Amino acid sequence: MNGALVVDKPAGPTSHDVVARVRRALGLSRVGHTGTLDPLATGVLPLVIGRATRLARFLTMDEKEYVAGIRLGSATATYDAEERVIREPDGQGLQLGAPPVSPDVSEAALQEALTAFTGTYRQMPPPFSAKKISGTPAYLLARLNKAVEMRAVEVTVHSLELLHYEGGLISLRVRSSSGFYVRSLAHDLGQRLGCGGHLETLRRTRAGEFTLAQAVPLEEIQRSGSAALSKLVPMTDLLPRLPKVVVNARGAQRVAHGHPLDGGDLAGAWESDSDPAPVAVRVVDGSGALLAVGRAGAGGLLQPFVVLV
Repeated sequence: MNGALVVDKPAGPTSHDVVARVRRALGLSRVGHTGTLDPLATGVLPLVIGRATRLARFLTMDEKEYVAGIRLGSATATYDAEERVIREPDGQGLQLGAPPVSPDVSEAALQEALTAFTGTYRQMPPPFSAKKISGTPAYLLARLNKAVEMRAVEVTVHSLELLHYEGGLISLRVRSSSGFYVRSLAHDLGQRLGCGGHLETLRRTRAGEFTLAQAVPLEEIQRSGSAALSKLVPMTDLLPRLPKVVVNARGAQRVAHGHPLDGGDLAGAWESDSDPAPVAVRVVDGSGALLAVGRAGAGGLLQPFVVLV
């Protein structure tokens, strides 16, 4: 079995936990995920199965869409509801265990603050995150109360839509680039408004081309076992945003051995001198089967660099 299975992740388990449970339920060893979701988060978690695991690097870079619940009036060390509340009263430092305050923030002020977090900017990841610090995940250092020096990362927020705001609880639809932390958005928004804030709920509704409409609840996969593979997204449907090159029979043989392709291997024109040249292309045979991912090589050749057959 090769392809992608979109899981509707419940709150609680880590992404690695989900992979382990799906492996057991399906009786398969080659299962991986295409980008982590925090334990608190629910929703779209695409898993790659079999030869599709070789495509994970491309799928992790796709943009994401979320519906986030952000609580104003309190901050936490983890930037979400997993940690006890801390508060910043009048900028006088942190008070562990302090109760949430009632924020006096108008919807107009909130809308204005949100504009600061749209577009491309540098975001500081949470100290409790999987980002590596000299090879060690930051959250492990943070749990040991060791200093965590995070580096800001360039991210892009394509849109922030305020869905609802009442009683200090914000509901937002977020469409962002890969690598964006909604937890950091919640924390930074609270800082900007001067009342503190943390992420209370998070549901991912889309990851690249994968949506909730395709997602199978984890419990259903565990209950039905291999029957869940009827929802498998086939290899031919993966990476639809990459340009496509069709090879003939000779080209398919050369792809299988990882050899570069020239015009005689293609069933159609390969324009390697396009401006700009595509970073990667799908290499398919006449039936549409995905054989490899390739890129422009020297002398106008097409070089397969991820071979799937």
